[in-house]
Amino acid sequence: MASSVRGGRWSGRGAGRRSRREALTSAGRAGFTARGVVYVLVGVLAVQIALGEGGHQADRQGALHQIAAQPFGHVLLWVLAVGFACMTLWRGAQAVIGAGDASTSGKDGTKEAGTRLMNAGRAVFYGFVCWGTATYAAGSGGSDGSDRKSKDWTASALKLPGGRWLVGIAGCVFIVVGVVLAIRAARRTFLKKLETGRMGRRTRTAVTASGTAGGLARGAIFSGVGVFVLVAAVRFDPKEAKGMDDTLRTFADTAAGPWLLVAVAIGLVLFGVFSFASARWRRL
Repeated sequence: MASSVRGGRWSGRGAGRRSRREALTSAGRAGFTARGVVYVLVGVLAVQIALGEGGHQADRQGALHQIAAQPFGHVLLWVLAVGFACMTLWRGAQAVIGAGDASTSGKDGTKEAGTRLMNAGRAVFYGFVCWGTATYAAGSGGSDGSDRKSKDWTASALKLPGGRWLVGIAGCVFIVVGVVLAIRAARRTFLKKLETGRMGRRTRTAVTASGTAGGLARGAIFSGVGVFVLVAAVRFDPKEAKGMDDTLRTFADTAAGPWLLVAVAIGLVLFGVFSFASARWRRL
C-alpha cells in the first residue's frame, strides 16, 4: 500500500515536471516566432531604404509601425508582445535551471555558469523588448526609435563619473558580441541546437543557409552599433552613437553603395526565416 502511494507521488511529480517542460517548450517556440516576425519586417524595411523607397525606420520600432498599420494590427501587436513575454520566460528558465539541449551537455561548471549568465542577460533584453512592444500596442511610449534611444542612453551615460569609460566598454561589448555572432554563424555551430535529423536534405540546406547568412548580417549590425558607440566615447559626443536604423543606413554610404545594405537587409530577412525554423526544430 505504502509503495503504491509513493509510486503515485513520483508519478505525479514526473507528470508535473513534464507539464512544466512542455509549457516552457511552447513558450520558447512562441518567442522564436515573434523574433522571426520582427527580423523579417526590419529586413524588408532596410531593402526599401536601399532602393530609395523607405519612409520608416529599419528597426524594431519601424517593424511595429508596419504591423500596426495592418488590419487588426493592434491585436497582432499584443500577440507579438505575448510572444516576447514567452521568450523572456524561456530564457529566464534557462538561466535558473540551465539549458537542456544537447549543445550544452558535458560542459564544465565555468562554461555552464557563463551560459546561465548569458541567458539571464537575454531574458532581461527580451523583457525590455516585450515591454516596448506592449507599450506601443497600448498607444504610449512608442515614439522613439533605436537611434534616438541610443543617443539618449549615451548622453546620460557620459554624464556619469567615468561615463566615457562606461560608454567605451559598452561599445567594445557590442563589437565583441557582433564578432562572436558572425564567427558562430560562419562555423554553423547553430546546427548543434537544431533537430536536423527531422529535416529533409533540402530543408536542412535552406535552414543552414538562412542561419549562416542571417547570423553574419546580425553580427555586422551589432559590431557596427558598437563602433559608433565607441566613437561617441572617444569623441565625448553622444550624437556619434547610432541605433540599428542609422547603422543600416551607414552601410549604404560605403564604397559598395546601397548593395551592401541590400545584402545585410536580405541577411536580416533570412535570420527571421531561421528564427521560424528554430521555432519548429530547435531543441528546447
